[in-house]
Amino acid sequence: MKIFLILGVINGFLAVALGAFGAHGLEGKLTEKALRTWEKAVTYQMFHTVALFVTGLIGWKLQSGSLSWAGWLFFIGVVLFSGSLYIYSTTGIKTFAMITPLGGVAFLIGWILLGYTIIKFL
Repeated sequence: MKIFLILGVINGFLAVALGAFGAHGLEGKLTEKALRTWEKAVTYQMFHTVALFVTGLIGWKLQSGSLSWAGWLFFIGVVLFSGSLYIYSTTGIKTFAMITPLGGVAFLIGWILLGYTIIKFL
């Protein structure tokens, strides 16, 4: 479960860096709508950074396949959801926006598995 703590650290760092870049480096270069999309990507990335930490910390006490799946789905969700929004907001290519819901589904299943693990094992 150490991997989820490491992924949490990396994602937390990237969320802060990308948030600052969006606020300072992209201001005036993107439309307001594109900046809001960028901010949504940062917000969801940071929320799921916390989910990765929770998963990793619970994993120190409990080894469970459902918990491991939850962690991987949170990470995959960040890549698909936030990653596609970062690319879409800077390029305007709609194909990337169509990937975003897959990341959202990964987040949802991750939360279900995390809840299941907590109810069943803790």
